[in-house]
Amino acid sequence: MYSTNEILETINMVSHQHLDVRTITLGVSLFDCITDSPKRTCDKIYDKLMKKAGNIVKVGNDIAGEIGVPIVNKRIAVTPISLVSASSKGHLEIIKTLDKVADETGIDFLGGYSALVHKAMTPYEKEFLLSIPEALSTTNKICSSVNVATSKAGINMDAVKLMGKIVKDCAYLTRDKDSIACAKLVVFANAVEDNPFMAGAFLGSGEDDAVVNVGVSGPGVVKVALEQVDGDLTQIAEVIKQTAFKITRVGQLVAREAANRLGVSYGIVDLSLAPTPVVGDSVAHILEEIGLESVGACGTTATLALLNDAVKKGGIMASNHVGGLSGAFIPVSEDAGMIKAAENGLLSLEKLEAMTAVCSVGLDMIAIPGDVSPEIISALIADEIAIGVVNTKTTAVRVIPVYGKKEGETATFGGLLGEAPVMPINRSDPSKFVNRGGRIPAPLHSNKN
Repeated sequence: MYSTNEILETINMVSHQHLDVRTITLGVSLFDCITDSPKRTCDKIYDKLMKKAGNIVKVGNDIAGEIGVPIVNKRIAVTPISLVSASSKGHLEIIKTLDKVADETGIDFLGGYSALVHKAMTPYEKEFLLSIPEALSTTNKICSSVNVATSKAGINMDAVKLMGKIVKDCAYLTRDKDSIACAKLVVFANAVEDNPFMAGAFLGSGEDDAVVNVGVSGPGVVKVALEQVDGDLTQIAEVIKQTAFKITRVGQLVAREAANRLGVSYGIVDLSLAPTPVVGDSVAHILEEIGLESVGACGTTATLALLNDAVKKGGIMASNHVGGLSGAFIPVSEDAGMIKAAENGLLSLEKLEAMTAVCSVGLDMIAIPGDVSPEIISALIADEIAIGVVNTKTTAVRVIPVYGKKEGETATFGGLLGEAPVMPINRSDPSKFVNRGGRIPAPLHSNKN
């Protein structure tokens, strides 16, 4: 049960501190849709998704109206399509079916045009990866992710090299929209199977037939709570922990209610603090409230580590089923504080990379000049993926080489994706390294059997 004080606190968090449930994501397994015929596979996918998710938007809106907490996005995640389409080779037909489902259900995004190539690629998986630019440039709501490494397998550098080209192709095909297709593509190390956030959501093979995963938000709530604290860092951590507990309780309530109304399993609550471009809803501003003059200053990584740890500890006490990524996101284009720091030259790509060692999830929504070579993008991906592999954590890259724009200009994506200053990047040539290919071996500490 929820006490009167908890209810009043929640109302205040919604009214004045930008609390929302960022997403209800319904994961649906497509394994039982696999056939050797593209048409039959597509028909089965359409029928199942419409049956399971046809009223997800209505359910989300009803719950939001009843409990008074905004639910910003309603989404679907599916089994990685490279697995579903391997028998029929019907991935291009499937993308049209998924796009049709996204339009007819009214959801915001559909994730799962994905592949798991962390150790090697079959010939078909390579063909599938090369279809990603077309899939993302011809649809509005479809998202794609590719897992190129794990701490157990190491880093598939052949896949990393290919992803540099794919990112560039996505940028070119949507060059009239500030290369927005790249904002719907993420490259992972240690991808998780129950992530409710886009662009990286897919439903893993170890999941139920249909399951609700919820992503909460609340950077503004944490910042307001810290404004009342005049103590040391131990007290700061305690306040963040208590606030994360309250935020997670709201997410758990929504997750259970959505699962019940949709007639599916309740999966997890993802604790990630997900910022928006709205002023007052910024992870960067939390770090500045802790004591930094600006995000990007010396001390940024330490304050972010404190924030991430406290959020996890508070959230885990509030819910038995915590998963996804669960931490603090630092997407440049989606965070008003990050945008300002980058525009003022106070936040560099190198500092962002250091920050990803202690947070969720990686180099996210970063705009770079459109003329950067595919090899530089591949090497940037490799650097970030290495942080995940060595530290046994999920890391990712969602980088946008904005076609036709140079550093200092601005790319505009709209909505929650926001806008981003085009950031400078080291142009030293890594081609020899990238072109070697092969696999970077797993770290020694991964051998724990």
